[in-house]
Amino acid sequence: MKVAVLDITGKDTGRKVELSKDVFGVEPNDHAIYLDVKQYLANQRQGTHKSKERAEIVGSTRKIKKQKGTGTARAGSIKSGVFRGGGRMFGPRPRNYSFKLNKNLKRLARKSALSIQANDKNLVVIEDFNFETPKTKNFVDVLKSLELDTKKSLFVLDGENSNVYLSSRNIKNSKVIKASEIYTYGVLNANKIVITEGSLEGINSNLSK
Repeated sequence: MKVAVLDITGKDTGRKVELSKDVFGVEPNDHAIYLDVKQYLANQRQGTHKSKERAEIVGSTRKIKKQKGTGTARAGSIKSGVFRGGGRMFGPRPRNYSFKLNKNLKRLARKSALSIQANDKNLVVIEDFNFETPKTKNFVDVLKSLELDTKKSLFVLDGENSNVYLSSRNIKNSKVIKASEIYTYGVLNANKIVITEGSLEGINSNLSK
């Protein structure tokens, strides 16, 4: 699949690049995508939820009524979960929601996500670029030139570029990552994937193993 290379003003440079079929043209695996997205979202959870149980409630320990003869259920403590103000039964406890996936499955999920976006014509390849100083306005101008100012976008750069990263940090619907940081959720959550020309080699080497 050949894609035209644009500059940061959105104009066609007249050059085209070939997208690897092994990365951008695979048969999408829905289950691999599901597992990778599930793992990403699970890792975002803090897991600090906690409710007080019966033993943690401060209250009287006396038996609140006699054992027999009342015609109702037996009750030994006001801290029981069946009473108002009592402990919560089977409530949430702090826990870790993360789980492991093997590398081959995650690689397949990312290739599947990129292939879906490529098939839907949601991939844009642009020339490598940089800013002299970190400035949000510079990045906003790039978004407007590419008609992405009202859309969710994911920019994939060749490597560390602090000026571009810092310029994009305050923009809610845009995210800048390195080629080695591509993740399934981010690819599928964006309306457009903007890939710099220099990052294609890194994407291919990381995902075509």
